[in-house]
Amino acid sequence: AIKERMSLQEIETLMPHDLINAKPVTAVIKEFFGSSQLSQFMDQTNPLSEVTHKRRLSALGPGGLTRERAGFEVRDVHPTHYGRICPIETPEGPNIGLIASLSTYARVNEFGFVETPYRKVDAGVVTNDVAFYSALEEEKHTIAQANAETDKKGKFANALVSSRRGGEFVQARAEDVDLMDVSPKQLVSVAASLIPFLENDDANRALMGSNMQRQAVPLLRTAAPLVGTGIEAIVARDSGVTCVARRDGIVESVDAGRIVVKADVPASLSDVTSEVDIYNLLKYQRSNQNTCLNQKPIISKGDRVKKGDVIADGPATETGELALGQNVVVAFMPW
Repeated sequence: AIKERMSLQEIETLMPHDLINAKPVTAVIKEFFGSSQLSQFMDQTNPLSEVTHKRRLSALGPGGLTRERAGFEVRDVHPTHYGRICPIETPEGPNIGLIASLSTYARVNEFGFVETPYRKVDAGVVTNDVAFYSALEEEKHTIAQANAETDKKGKFANALVSSRRGGEFVQARAEDVDLMDVSPKQLVSVAASLIPFLENDDANRALMGSNMQRQAVPLLRTAAPLVGTGIEAIVARDSGVTCVARRDGIVESVDAGRIVVKADVPASLSDVTSEVDIYNLLKYQRSNQNTCLNQKPIISKGDRVKKGDVIADGPATETGELALGQNVVVAFMPW
């Protein structure tokens, strides 16, 4: 049809809208964003809510299951979830097990399969070579735990190593191991990995804790946790609520509404359009859930900043770390 139209009219005067009928395209886009079950209003209560909502996996929606039809097997945790789908974070109601969360290091590959990273092991020596594997590719490998003891050269300390093979837990000889987990937290989602000493919690309680962190309302005076897991700064940065330096430089001026950084522009890169980076901060904006989005500078005039440094805190962050609540300092007295 488009070729016909091109042959009928003068090519010089043609505009794209004369050739293509945009109605069906816009209709499909509007239908998806306007009425699809999988197009949702972002949960913006706090930075963790945002990150978790964007990493959500669903078995419902067009081409998926319905709540009524989904049996126990579909909802249950499966050995192939390891490092791909979090076994802890899922809703408590009728959607339990149908809506899940992507694990910390997991990624979706070009074919839509969820992959998880492993370190390669060469003749009993752990290398820093990392490769991603889907559940099918992983089956034929023997995989050691992330906290398996190794010496300085990366060789396994024990002759027998606690491993997984084909979804089963086995004690394998060190030389038979060919992969190793990258981190103990690769099993769980971002929300679950924010809980300190998660391994000592009952699974049902951990599920409630992971879900409740998403409901924390950002405070005006934030306090980063005294006992954390080390992933707080990463969540705060990746959620996009903080302001991050684009280039190395020196802070030229700071006020509540904007930060100006004079960038170190090397002579070779003098074609960069401007030598100052201006960051306009978000002030007292309303989020989707009517919580307060506000950014505060955490640097002073004259400070040196490196590319990637957090220069302004967002909602529920303190000095670039996620700060969902307050620290309750408790003293125990033996009596």
